[in-house]
Amino acid sequence: MLNISPNKLNQIVDLSSYNSVKKVFHAKYYKHFNQFLFVFAIIGFIVLFLPWTQNVNGSGYLTTLSPSQRPQTIQSPIPGRIEKWYVQEGDYVKKGDTILFISEIKNEYFDPNLIERTGDQIRAKSSAVTSYEGKVKALNNQVVALSRERELKLQQAKNKLIQANLKVESDSIDLEAAKTNITIAQRQYNRVLQLENEGLKAVTDVEEKKLKLQETQAKLISQENKLLTAVNEVINAEVEINRVKAEYTDKISKAQSDMFTAQSNQFDSEAQVTKLENEFTNYSMRNDMYYIKAPQNGYINKAIKAGVGETFKEGEELVGIMPADYELAVETFVRPIDLPLMHLGEEVRIQFDGWPAIVFSGWPNVSYGTYGGKVVAIETFISDNGKYRILLAPDPDDHDWPKDLRVGSGAYTIALLEDVPIWFELWRQLNGFPPNYYQPNGEMAKSEKK
Repeated sequence: MLNISPNKLNQIVDLSSYNSVKKVFHAKYYKHFNQFLFVFAIIGFIVLFLPWTQNVNGSGYLTTLSPSQRPQTIQSPIPGRIEKWYVQEGDYVKKGDTILFISEIKNEYFDPNLIERTGDQIRAKSSAVTSYEGKVKALNNQVVALSRERELKLQQAKNKLIQANLKVESDSIDLEAAKTNITIAQRQYNRVLQLENEGLKAVTDVEEKKLKLQETQAKLISQENKLLTAVNEVINAEVEINRVKAEYTDKISKAQSDMFTAQSNQFDSEAQVTKLENEFTNYSMRNDMYYIKAPQNGYINKAIKAGVGETFKEGEELVGIMPADYELAVETFVRPIDLPLMHLGEEVRIQFDGWPAIVFSGWPNVSYGTYGGKVVAIETFISDNGKYRILLAPDPDDHDWPKDLRVGSGAYTIALLEDVPIWFELWRQLNGFPPNYYQPNGEMAKSEKK
């Protein structure tokens, strides 16, 4: 009650008759109480100068050191329908053990003999490829044979052309000789005719020379015809050469066209064989995917798709598994203001949920029930909860963590920093200042060395 009245109760009412007043208002109690306050003040003042270890607190949970050792779910890469379960929740499975069997739900894979039929298609197409290879070889041989035959025919036609040219040359010489003969015969006839006019030759001699002149003229005309025939044979030989070239070019082009068509069909068949082989391999691998197997040794946690006959899409979670062999670690989160104080290899005290502990965060030496850890990873990007993730591994220099710890249980972490007086820590906390900037000795030595 507030003492706001000028009237004092002990002056109006006599309290000495009350037993409680007699016990409390005795003079000796004032003396003991004052002594107690004085001793308490001295102790409190001394305590203010005791050392206190600054720390960074964080909360998290147990996880595993390696990502491959963390709880995971098993998915199916193909859609299907659950046909049979081979395990129950809580069972231990080894790597490669069958967990469940699924069946197809896509109509293009319903055929039970799909792999055998695809193999038959591959063999048929392979035979077609072999046939086309043989056809290509035969056509190639045909092209070579036609090329050789063309060379022989051209050589034969060229020889005929040479013969015709030689005949033209020979007939030209004969024509010149005939012209010379007719000139001589004409002069002889003219001379005999003149002598006959002078009476020196008989008419018989004139007629004889005239007949010879006519025979020579006939031979000249005949020789001109032979020359024209020889020239015509030269032209025919040249035409024959061009005809042989055109004929065999057409034959060779047709054979090459057939060969290229056969090669195209061969390549198309080879592409189809490759495609069928790819489908055959895919079908074989798809058949192996009907049996969902354990990726590693572990325990079946939970069947996410529990029913027989239940369908699912590819990539859907079917069952959860916890690896049997794992190294525990603690995933804790610290405030952004405390992140610069964390370093790799930093020693951290950890309090696990379910393990009784008496913890004085600033006096680690008198704390009981905490375990040692070291920082092995510091996340450089903030998490969804607004804090930074720190990964802690067991400290090999400290006592072992409890064997009964399980992944996912909670943990409270205390990262120890510098020692300061208690009065300084109280002053810092009241003002909301962060702990002193702290670096391990090794880091400080590196900085000074630089």
